[in-house]
Amino acid sequence: MRRKTKKATFNLSTDILAAMDEVLVQGLTPSKNALVEQALVNELRELHRRARRQSWEQGAKDTLLLKDIAEAETAFRTADAETARRIG
Repeated sequence: MRRKTKKATFNLSTDILAAMDEVLVQGLTPSKNALVEQALVNELRELHRRARRQSWEQGAKDTLLLKDIAEAETAFRTADAETARRIG
């Protein structure tokens, strides 16, 4: 099934446009549209990865979150030990 697309117009530097033409001629991409879409997918994935990393870094400094984690670890320590004995 073909994905729904919508035309969009962007201004790109002439150097980028020339580089796109070059990889298209070399057969490294099926189309400029495919190249732009894949580049955006990769960039969006990286931006989301950075945002998650920043959230984790903020969480690592959050004293209330760290306290909650420590309390949960303490509460489950005996249950984990009991399960480990059953497995082992």
